[in-house]
Amino acid sequence: MEKQNNCAQCPMRLKYDRKPKSLIGRFWRWHINFCPGWKAYFHSLPEEEQNELREKYHFTKY
Repeated sequence: MEKQNNCAQCPMRLKYDRKPKSLIGRFWRWHINFCPGWKAYFHSLPEEEQNELREKYHFTKY
């Protein structure tokens, strides 16, 4: 059985989307640089969605 991640509905991600400069928002953005769940979620997406997330979150790690 494959484990499902909750990254698409993550409460911290939603807080980042609403207020990126908040403490929780900044923590979430820092956290995705090494989170194995985010990495699995990110790589499970089609290339187009990955590019949208890269641009939206200024994410260049993967």
